Amino acid sequence: MRPSSRMAPALRTYRSGLFAWLFWRSLGRLGTLVLLWGWGWDSTSALGLRNTATQLDADSKLPIMGLMPINKAVKSISEGILPAVQLATEHVHNKFLPNTSKLVLEWYDSECDNAKGLKAFFDGIKYGPKHLMIFGGVCPSITSIIAESLKEWNLVQLSFAATTPVLADKKKYPNFFRTVPSDNAVNPAVVKFLKHFHWRRVGTLTQDVQRFSEVRNDLTSELEKADIQIADTESFSNDPCPSVKKLRGNDVRIILGQFDEHMAAMVFCCAYNESMYGIKYQWIIPGWYQLNWWKSVTSSYCNVKNLLTAMEGSVAVDFEPLSTKEIRTISGLTPQQYEQEYNKMRGSAEYSKFHGFAYDGIWVIATTLQRAMDSLKRLGNPQTIRDFNYVNKDLGQIFLDSMNETNFFGVTGQVVFRNGERMGTIIFSQFQDKVEIKVGEYNAIADSLELINNTLRFQGVEPPKDRTIIQPQLRKISLPLYSILSALTVLGMFMSSAFLFFNIKNRNQKLIKMSSPYMNNLIILGGMLSYASIFLFGLDGSFVMPTTFETLCTVRTWILTVGYTTAFGAMFAKTWRVHAIFKNVKMKKKIIKDQKLLIIVGGMLLIDLCILICWQVVDPLRRTVEDYPLEPDPAGRDFAIQPLLEHCENSHMSIWLGIVYAYKGLLMLFGCFLAWETRNVSIPALNDSKYIGMSVYNVGIMCIIGAAVSFLTRDQPNVQFCIVALVIIFCSTITLCLVFVPKLITLRTNPDAATQNRRLQFTQNQKKEDSKTSTSVTSVNQANTSRLEGFQTDNHRLRMKITELDKELEEVTMQLQDTPEKTQYIKQNHIQELNNILSIRNFTDGNDSDKPLMKNQHDSRTEVPWGTTLEPSRTNKDVIEDINSPEHIQRRLSLQLPILHHAYLPSIGGVDASCASPCVSPSASPRHRHVQPPFRVMVSGL
Repeated sequence: MRPSSRMAPALRTYRSGLFAWLFWRSLGRLGTLVLLWGWGWDSTSALGLRNTATQLDADSKLPIMGLMPINKAVKSISEGILPAVQLATEHVHNKFLPNTSKLVLEWYDSECDNAKGLKAFFDGIKYGPKHLMIFGGVCPSITSIIAESLKEWNLVQLSFAATTPVLADKKKYPNFFRTVPSDNAVNPAVVKFLKHFHWRRVGTLTQDVQRFSEVRNDLTSELEKADIQIADTESFSNDPCPSVKKLRGNDVRIILGQFDEHMAAMVFCCAYNESMYGIKYQWIIPGWYQLNWWKSVTSSYCNVKNLLTAMEGSVAVDFEPLSTKEIRTISGLTPQQYEQEYNKMRGSAEYSKFHGFAYDGIWVIATTLQRAMDSLKRLGNPQTIRDFNYVNKDLGQIFLDSMNETNFFGVTGQVVFRNGERMGTIIFSQFQDKVEIKVGEYNAIADSLELINNTLRFQGVEPPKDRTIIQPQLRKISLPLYSILSALTVLGMFMSSAFLFFNIKNRNQKLIKMSSPYMNNLIILGGMLSYASIFLFGLDGSFVMPTTFETLCTVRTWILTVGYTTAFGAMFAKTWRVHAIFKNVKMKKKIIKDQKLLIIVGGMLLIDLCILICWQVVDPLRRTVEDYPLEPDPAGRDFAIQPLLEHCENSHMSIWLGIVYAYKGLLMLFGCFLAWETRNVSIPALNDSKYIGMSVYNVGIMCIIGAAVSFLTRDQPNVQFCIVALVIIFCSTITLCLVFVPKLITLRTNPDAATQNRRLQFTQNQKKEDSKTSTSVTSVNQANTSRLEGFQTDNHRLRMKITELDKELEEVTMQLQDTPEKTQYIKQNHIQELNNILSIRNFTDGNDSDKPLMKNQHDSRTEVPWGTTLEPSRTNKDVIEDINSPEHIQRRLSLQLPILHHAYLPSIGGVDASCASPCVSPSASPRHRHVQPPFRVMVSGL
């Protein structure tokens, strides 16, 4: 057992002893001479001169002062040390020193008390023989006091149990040596152990005691030299739990502890409560605790079971009490043989782990004296070691130099001093299944670490990490998902190619020709560009380099934007042409060619290009990598995953997106307006308003949903890519199908139905002052050039026929004035002729009805018994000019209005149609007044 670092002596005794020590230290050499003289030593001995009689009496004795607590308080030390010292003395006498020399140890009880220890030291000097050296020094406080004054006494002290790091200061304690390594000696071994497992980040937990603080300070220096990061340094006095919790909060995985046995139980209970044990943590603690120390320690923090659970796998570091190598030592025995003899001599006495260091200490003193003798002979100095006294500097220096030259293999290993410190062997033991197992050792002389094979066990499959290892993981798009969506995109492009082939092949068909095949090609091109953008959206860091990804950011934005504008711009341009033709109230003929529509689409694309170019020049898209919160390893390994996600962003991303979305939104609103305005146009070949409305609805809804879900799944690239790709595929496919599938079906089933001219009615409400009038207009079919020329030819022919009939009507009217008896017959015959004339006019105005405007009641036609013929000498040009002349129009109206007057009034309950003239009174012609009207006329189209 290692002695406690703090004793509790009586304050008064401590002060008196300290005062005496300070007093004698201040006296120096003069004080020493006075003291020796006062104790009855003669001046001759004090000056180092030989006293022949005294020398002869003490020739065989080499006195050594032994300082060690022998009282009951630390009885275990003396009980375990004295058998080893006795055994070592015997071995030295038998195998090393000549018969004329004999080591004699005079023991003085220090009682681990400063005052009593000083008194024992002074008693040994005053009343004892001239001690050549001091052997012992266990308690740190009294040992440091005595060791500091040894230089003035020319004495060399060798300790076998004082491990305090304070004594390593050679400026303050130049004459102090120890066979036991200091507490600081384990620090290089710990650093070597950390390096072996590549632990570069540690934390320290230290009990607030000077002894442990000194070790911690030296360890900090060693760690800094080795470039090992100290993540956190915690200390505690009574309750270690707050410090343990801070270590856990700072993600400290490797904990270097410095605390005694009692606090060790509390520390591990706190570690259990904070879950700081297991595969993620490694504790390294002192190894000088008593065997099975946890059995005698009780803690209110946890029970023994929890304590052992937290301790499992912890590593203890301490100096090696006995060498494990089967090599013969300086005594001729192996360490194992020595241990056997020691146990026999010890018997039932309590075991001490310092017995090997005490055994080797006796051998160190013997070899030092032997080298001192050899040095005196080599130098030709007539003095011997028996001539030493406390004022003899020369012999004191010879003893000091001889001690520094110590180098032999003892039972504790190779015994070598470096600046007075023992370069010993440090062992590593691991707590495994309630037992401490030696797993390795560190040789301080060779600075080498040797781990025993298959003995060191970690609770995980590998040593714990020194920190939460953050493994960057770029979130990539799944290759199977990319393959599936790419296959769907390829199918969509095949479909677009099929529609393009269909549109080109049937471009001369009336159905396709009237629906603007060039605009249809643009719609298909826009859809294919939208499809192509899906391939680019799926390319991330798993496929391309970062520089290439940055280029893709710009390319895919341009392709998707241009594709959208091309498809919907062409569709809206077609709808605008239908709107411009059929919403023309003045009924002026309009011919809007495809070139003008292409200019419109080009203007839309020009706006897109201006926005995209400004975007690229002012604030181009860059590749940014966004870090997301750490995630545990799915396989349960001891590291965390740092998700990384690539984005295409710039400084003012929201502004540019707002501009693009605003422009596209206005474009869609304009398309919806045109589709609504032309919803009643019933010529499928010309009107796509219904399908455009459906397309805009689907695209709008899908874009809104897709944008929202894509924003919410920003940290999930697979989900985001899937949503974006499906939205593009759905919108493009639905749009193309709505535009081309109806045409394909119509062309296969009834190609003429889509090109037939149907009556369309537009109602326009206008408020003029206080009246409301409804006007019904007949729409004119916008046909191709060849059909329009046919209609013009027919119109010219019919106008010539009207001229001939007007001429004939004029002659018949003149004959009626000469023969009133035949008025009824002629009237009926010429009403029929008038009916024919009006029918011809109706046809020339564009009506497709074959019914006459006026019909005889008996539906009888009578040949005119006389006829007139037109002058054939008149040319067609003269006829056309003649019928449009004011004189001819006036004459025609003067002839037609009386007939119309007599024909219309009876049908609406007016004047009897039998009247020959509207100016003649009904009483003037009683015969005609009582005759029933022979026919009634229905008027339409006026």
